Amino acid sequence: MKNNKITVQTTVAADINKVWSSWTLPEHITKWNAASDDWHCPAATNDLRAGGRFCATMAAKDGSMSFDFEGIYDEVIHHRKITYSLADGRQVSIEFEAIGDKTRVIETFDPENENSMELQRDGWQSILDNFKAHTEKN
Repeated sequence: MKNNKITVQTTVAADINKVWSSWTLPEHITKWNAASDDWHCPAATNDLRAGGRFCATMAAKDGSMSFDFEGIYDEVIHHRKITYSLADGRQVSIEFEAIGDKTRVIETFDPENENSMELQRDGWQSILDNFKAHTEKN
């Protein structure tokens, strides 16, 4: 189970420029980066380049808990691909594919060992669904 990767994806009704900006700019990240309505992302920083760091604070809206989701970029190919390593060594890859006036986003990641594969897939898909909704309405 440890070597399995999890993939989530969506197709956003927006062009690649808008999708890329929504994915990479902190002022957008804080608007969509949560898996459920009782969580939010009050702060985000992003140094979008190979070797650059990012950090998104994930917090329960009731103040009961929070954590920083952070890592270092391994590869950034403008409008096409982003890969990064998390602090625990897990790898994440995001591919962006322009399809006319829409953009497919495919995110593949190494699972952690605390939560079930299904729970992780559902959580990451929920965040991706929030990303899609935010990008399409803004």
